[in-house]
Amino acid sequence: MPHYLIAQSELPDEREARRARAGKSSGETYAATLRQMQPGIAVDIVSPADDDDRMPVERLAGYDAVFLTGSPMHVYDDTPEVRRQLAFMRDVFAAGVPSFGSCAGLQIAVAAAGGQVRKMPERMEAMIARRISATDDGRAHPLLAGRPPSWDAPAIHGDEVLALPPGATLLASNAVTRVQAAEIRFDRGVFWGVQYHPELALREIALAIAAQAGDLVEAGLAEHEDEVQARVAVLDALHDSPDSRALRWRLGVDGEFAEERLRRREIANFLAHLPDLRNR
Repeated sequence: MPHYLIAQSELPDEREARRARAGKSSGETYAATLRQMQPGIAVDIVSPADDDDRMPVERLAGYDAVFLTGSPMHVYDDTPEVRRQLAFMRDVFAAGVPSFGSCAGLQIAVAAAGGQVRKMPERMEAMIARRISATDDGRAHPLLAGRPPSWDAPAIHGDEVLALPPGATLLASNAVTRVQAAEIRFDRGVFWGVQYHPELALREIALAIAAQAGDLVEAGLAEHEDEVQARVAVLDALHDSPDSRALRWRLGVDGEFAEERLRRREIANFLAHLPDLRNR
């Protein structure tokens, strides 16, 4: 039976706020997604940013994979919490255990391996990351197996990867954020990550967008908060009726975004290739 470790970088108050809003912390969402995809697995959840009680590398090596969640963490901030999170990720690389991350999870892996992350200079990318396209390397990479030449994905982030670390491969980009997917090889480990959120249900994205309506208006993505809430209502309806042609048309999306199985392609591909990544 596979045994996975989920590392959530939300701080305690952020976890409680997300539970109040969406019913789960980011780590609990990842655990629920993985259990749906692979019933019977064992999952542990840790919060490395909370304290200095680091898990030994030898124990990390006993897991079949490590997953890094999204969070409000800014990895360019020099705080004790960020330093602890980056130290944890370096231990994951040193353990040689395959890892996967989304949104802040990708940014943590990039920074831990020597790359750079920044605040997006012009705006956020929110609700739908449009027209993500694989690079030449990405078209041949198993992380993106099954994806069409261009696709949309759920997203919400105000930070982005500025520079990938040495030993990394850019796999996908779009017009808003150059690094939408990447592979990082560092120390003894391999990390696959995406800037978007294949692990999230559409309702979770809708709730996150609703909670940040003011930020979206400030970023120029909407003229007023009522406009944001109207789009949130359509996204929430699509969660309940993913096959609705009318709702897909209103959001300008297809099955790659609307259908849960297709939305989770990258996670499924990572799970399918774990033996190869472990024994590289």
